[in-house]
Amino acid sequence: MPSTIIPTTLRLARRHRRLRQSAGLRALVRETRLSPEMFIYPLFVCEGEGVRREVASMPGVYQLSVDEAVKETEAARGDGVPAVLLFGLPEHKDDIGSAAYDPDAPVQAAIRAIKRASPDTVVVTDVCLCEYTSHGHCGIVQGEEIVNDPTVAQLVRAAVSHAEAGANIVAPSDMMDGRVGAIRQALDERGFTQVTVMSYAAKYWSAFYGPFRDAADSAPKFGDRRTHQMDPANVEEALREVEQDIEEGADIVMVKPALTYLDVIARVKAEFGYPTAAYHVSGEYSMLKAAARNGWIDEPRAMLETLTAIRRAGADMIITYYAREAARAIG
Repeated sequence: MPSTIIPTTLRLARRHRRLRQSAGLRALVRETRLSPEMFIYPLFVCEGEGVRREVASMPGVYQLSVDEAVKETEAARGDGVPAVLLFGLPEHKDDIGSAAYDPDAPVQAAIRAIKRASPDTVVVTDVCLCEYTSHGHCGIVQGEEIVNDPTVAQLVRAAVSHAEAGANIVAPSDMMDGRVGAIRQALDERGFTQVTVMSYAAKYWSAFYGPFRDAADSAPKFGDRRTHQMDPANVEEALREVEQDIEEGADIVMVKPALTYLDVIARVKAEFGYPTAAYHVSGEYSMLKAAARNGWIDEPRAMLETLTAIRRAGADMIITYYAREAARAIG
């Protein structure tokens, strides 16, 4: 029988595996850390009372009436999540999205209710028209064109309405040119100088928004959004968009989606050093949920690995439907 040959121990100055031998050692040298304090939890607020409808394409995500949104916010605070991002589902829509600035609409009502119940919660509001227009587009439509400047005027009205209701942060997500400067000016002129503007500065025309459109009932009735959302192939353009939004008064800039644009997040953070948010979008969330339900992945590990990647790329805050689950997993 051949003899077993035991090789001589290698003389290595560095053995990287030494620091991987236990959970304690791995924790001591971990470079990127997640914290519940960096999560923003999106909520979809609808009319009615006692409403909690699960979104079929987004397991674990619900359309919530105001009272249920308050409960969900308080539960998220209990998990350590400090902020919510509100989207509205109005009962009635029109071609100019006038419900976006209705003081009694679901978002405005939810802001007031959440602030009464949980004053320390940071309330962020999405400022766009797609949830409010009968045609489902992000702005005013003339013919088949989404016109920029009339849309900006409507967005300003919505942002001011959210500030009047008590929002801490308004987040224009429409990608119209000049809307950050117009919103900042309007807020300042009305005395809302402390209201923060978080701009969806680099928002791409992505295939990963489909489940969101189910949740927000915001699918366009014709055409698509490629004339105002960014081409997925471009990163230098994203830097120009971010630079302009900063010049116009944005306090926080955002990249959306997150996971498929990690390089963009990294470039934005490196170039500007500005508070940077990333949106882990509905399609990215639903893919993990679907794979987990089929037994193909370990969901908690995949969730934390995904969010860690977004953080590692440079995001200071992460908008994610996993906010509560991730906060509990971090512990």
